[in-house]
Amino acid sequence: MSSVSIFWHRRDLRIDDNRGLAAARQSGLPVVGFFCFDRNILDRLPTLDRRVGFIHHHIERLTEAYAEQGGHLMTVHARPLDGLKAAIAALSARGLEVTEIHTNRDYAPYPVQRDAEIAAFAAESGIAFHLHEDHVILPPEAVLKDDGTPYTVFTPYSRKWHRVLESFGGAPLETVDTLSEGSWASVPPEALPLPSLESMGFDGASGDPDGWDAFSHPLEDGIIREYADQRDTPSKRGTTRMSLHLRFGTRSIRELAQRGMAHSDKWLTELIWREFYQAILHHFPHSASDAFRAKYDRIPWRQDEEGFAAWCEGRTGYPLVDAGMRELNATGFMHNRVRMVVASFLCKHLLIDWRWGERYFAEKLLDYELASNVGGWQWASGSGCDAAPYFRVFNPESQMKKFDPKGTYVKHWVPEWGSSAYAAPVVEHKFARQRAIDTYKAALTEA
Repeated sequence: MSSVSIFWHRRDLRIDDNRGLAAARQSGLPVVGFFCFDRNILDRLPTLDRRVGFIHHHIERLTEAYAEQGGHLMTVHARPLDGLKAAIAALSARGLEVTEIHTNRDYAPYPVQRDAEIAAFAAESGIAFHLHEDHVILPPEAVLKDDGTPYTVFTPYSRKWHRVLESFGGAPLETVDTLSEGSWASVPPEALPLPSLESMGFDGASGDPDGWDAFSHPLEDGIIREYADQRDTPSKRGTTRMSLHLRFGTRSIRELAQRGMAHSDKWLTELIWREFYQAILHHFPHSASDAFRAKYDRIPWRQDEEGFAAWCEGRTGYPLVDAGMRELNATGFMHNRVRMVVASFLCKHLLIDWRWGERYFAEKLLDYELASNVGGWQWASGSGCDAAPYFRVFNPESQMKKFDPKGTYVKHWVPEWGSSAYAAPVVEHKFARQRAIDTYKAALTEA
């Protein structure tokens, strides 16, 4: 038996600038790639899911990239431990013994639980299990207060983030040449080949590239340079649309941060917000489903199914809210400024639990990422760390006048706006604002 190393791709669907893959190749053992379409996640999804199609598309490209280098990517549709066991057995049948597993770390509650299970299996099997840092520039444990506790407010976190980066001499930003060292294991292409979408129970239309068109534009330096001025205008392509690629690691965070440092402090700050929310979820895993600030779970949310349906379908009678929800339903994308407005509307105007909205976004957003989604929703509801105060209630009409003054964005998604066919407002703004403030205040001042 010849010893080999498995590199397990997860949120890093690329070969270039992949720290875990580079470490596997530097271990001295030939490397075979591995990817698992995780049934613990996929079994809960609808049969038509463009995110699964996006992953499948990039696994196809990754498989080709491995083959061009003389390597092989094994792919399974299974629960992770079962999938790894199948890969180990397939390699053993070919005279290859897995003695190391390398992978890049994830910080959300489920991945942490999954990796603990894999680590226990590896220890029992005499296999070394190595976790590497690739998904963020600075891992959660690297940016702490001087007393060793985590930050819960963004501005001091961001200052410390910059100081820590400087203390490392910028090394965390350096890209790695994944292929400069090491070798690939000799594994035939028929060993656990890529399953089709249909064989995994998904509609083949999930793999239509038009389904993720909103994220298919090249990243131009001009977009980054003008980001601070253009990012709040939903009718323009003023944002980079890199969120989906960061979600699944088809682009390197280090490459993008370098471009931010070269062209836009504001865009770099948004990348640091991403790391802040990753750290919050890691240090406070309860915030995935409960209010970060526990007293906000005392708010008596309204069980308004009709109002929620109107919000989901984009027929609230508030044009900017409706445009955002229709964009989301049609494309799987929503402009970030509009995300804030629609989230505030659900939590404040309708007094509907932020979790309802978070779950709906989780179903619809192509770039859905638990830490940022929960962080954004709790910010809007006032229940999260460093959140908007409960008495801040976005006025959707004022927001439209400020960020879509000519109605360009709204007209695109709500063509009946301004006609008798357009829905009447589901609630009056002044009434809803006062109701929200009174409800929050009463709940938060309870003994």
